[in-house]
Amino acid sequence: MEFINALISLINPSVLMFLLVGVFLGSLIGTLPGLTATMGIALLVPLTFWLDSTSGFAMLIGLWNSAIWSGGISAILINTPGTPASIMTTLDGYELTKKGHARLALDINTIGSVFGGLFSTLILIIFAFPLSKVTLKFGPPEYFALGVFGLTMMIAIGGTSLLKSLTMGIAGLLIATIGSDAVVGAQRFTFGNINLIQGINFIAMLIGALGLSEILYQIATREFFGNRNTNIKFGDEKINLSILKKIFLPSVASSGVGIIVGAIPAAGGDIASIISYGQAKKLSKNPQEYGKGSLVGLAISCVTNNSVIGGALITMLTLGIPGDTVTAILIGALISYGVQPGAQMFTNNATLVYTIMCLMILANIIILIYGLLMTRVMSKFLKLKKEYIWISVCIFSLIGSYALQYSLFDVFIMLLFSLIGLIAKINDYPLGPFILGFLLEPIIESNFNRSLVLSYGSVNFLWSRPITMLFLGFSILSVLISMIIESRNRKKNIEKLNNN
Repeated sequence: MEFINALISLINPSVLMFLLVGVFLGSLIGTLPGLTATMGIALLVPLTFWLDSTSGFAMLIGLWNSAIWSGGISAILINTPGTPASIMTTLDGYELTKKGHARLALDINTIGSVFGGLFSTLILIIFAFPLSKVTLKFGPPEYFALGVFGLTMMIAIGGTSLLKSLTMGIAGLLIATIGSDAVVGAQRFTFGNINLIQGINFIAMLIGALGLSEILYQIATREFFGNRNTNIKFGDEKINLSILKKIFLPSVASSGVGIIVGAIPAAGGDIASIISYGQAKKLSKNPQEYGKGSLVGLAISCVTNNSVIGGALITMLTLGIPGDTVTAILIGALISYGVQPGAQMFTNNATLVYTIMCLMILANIIILIYGLLMTRVMSKFLKLKKEYIWISVCIFSLIGSYALQYSLFDVFIMLLFSLIGLIAKINDYPLGPFILGFLLEPIIESNFNRSLVLSYGSVNFLWSRPITMLFLGFSILSVLISMIIESRNRKKNIEKLNNN
């Protein structure tokens, strides 16, 4: 019945219109280097609060899938990834462009991205509901350990320095404690300001930390792209059946990698793409072709990028834990709609779960048609001057933060965290652990308190429940591995300096 209700909601012309708008905005954001899917969704979320949940998520899902796909366009045409996930696309995509095969490369990017998106959605449909039944058996100790695991994973792989990631993670946890205590209701760190009783507005903070701060950083570092050479020879070679057969099996394998990595808290498309590309190159009979215009290498990177989305949604919907910064924002959007992500969502809001799955399918179908027909036209986006984009983002940041609660205090919060984000970026402090720390603090704190109550003040629950021990063990292991890797890298850098 819920599935039928989801299909009925999608027949609504306004839902399809907002999905198309999301796909178009995503294609613009993804194509332009410096604008990311995370930034786009952070700016768009406040505007969706005026819509119903189906229309709002139609726009967000369309933008997310489209931005990840179109990030490969600039990677292929001008050797600059439009989004971080497209970094591996530059290796073979730009080589094909230099050889006069830009059209073929763009077609592979579109078909590969859609294949990854649809394949991961299929896995989402198959496994999400069974996994939700398993997670329904989780108690407070398991959710506490899961929250710790998610945070430690982000700290472990969230940046180049473990200490910097740890600092940002702790900062996020501390900022999240501002407001009323969820257990006893006591006010913490409000300093008598009534605007802080409910805590820091998550979306306002995101707009500043992930949206406006990026624009301020680009202005501070004087990054421009308005005068790039975009006189590209697209060529006439089209994708054909023999090419599709050649890239099919590697695409299936890379989709699996993308889904698995995407389901891991904190692991994003860039990490998945690097892992998938590296493994494929090792297993290939012709590894020397990779990085020199390999069609298989290009397909692998494109497929992996979009397959991460389905994996991240599995974690978000079944566990209520963000797989990356985008799903962190989507969790904030769900909470704003009055929906708590996690296992309970599959019983209390099953229609919305089915709707999200159907929107994933529709978004990828639209991207396939749009991409094959309009990619050459979309390359014209690269001629837009960055100054115009900066002004637009600043305006949307101000309007969006004010529209959350019609409060100037939220605008102040947005501006404050944009400055904090700018300082963090300049000093190479990762924002991912900060965002995840802020989001996971209520989960960690409330479930820890509940666990103490259930165990009559004893901390035995930390080692008396197998799943809790498993998650906490993984948490310790992830930090230890990260410390070992960082130590080895530091030694290698010292050796290089000594040799020079």
